[in-house]
Amino acid sequence: MLEAFTEFFRQVAEDYPRWNFIFFHDARQWARIVSGFQYTVLLSIACVIFSVIIGVTGAWLQGSSSRLTRNVVQGYIQFFRNTPPFVQLLFFYFALGQFTPSITGDDGWTETALISNVGWAIISLSFFAGAFNVEIFRSGIEAVPESTVEAAEALGFTRLQIYKEIVLPLAFRVSLPSLNNNLVNLVKTTTQAIGIAVPELLYESVGIWNDYPSALYPTMLMLFVSFIALVGVLVFGMNRWEKNLRIPGYGG
Repeated sequence: MLEAFTEFFRQVAEDYPRWNFIFFHDARQWARIVSGFQYTVLLSIACVIFSVIIGVTGAWLQGSSSRLTRNVVQGYIQFFRNTPPFVQLLFFYFALGQFTPSITGDDGWTETALISNVGWAIISLSFFAGAFNVEIFRSGIEAVPESTVEAAEALGFTRLQIYKEIVLPLAFRVSLPSLNNNLVNLVKTTTQAIGIAVPELLYESVGIWNDYPSALYPTMLMLFVSFIALVGVLVFGMNRWEKNLRIPGYGG
């Protein structure tokens, strides 16, 4: 069955030279696609998780009694919202990366940076999306009725308990539609990691069509389909989650 599959696409490449699906009949190119897709999924999952954590934490700090803390959070938001994510990525990797400690190899000569290009991509993109998530969760918090918070205070809840047990669960439901949009944009933004040579799907795809110009159109098609599928899974999951968490009167 597999041989017939590969033979079919090998024949397509011979009959239609501009449509060489080389990754379907060359094991090495297929391995590059699989590896690139794995890195894309890794970046997407890690950035989604860390950006949500940043958003939740930042939204809580925005309500701090300390003016300095609120200004720091606001400065972070303005910095990451008002500069291009690609520039941020280059800044983190090339500028801040110069100050990253290195690990010396067993030979005493080679040095490996403690944070790899993959690590810097996760850090940079997480902070970028996290800035938007802070504002998303802040809007959700403001949608929680003040009477709900006052009732919790009357029962003796601390500020952290009120946020964790009452405000955040309600605000999260309100924030899910906007959060969904931001996380979709984040997944698509992972392609910018190509700028620091992270071997994600776009990086490997460019490598394939540079090596095999006849595979340009098929590889581009595969790239589009892969991201449609990846984003589709995220949107489906977020929509199901939103539906299951919905409470009448909170977030529609």
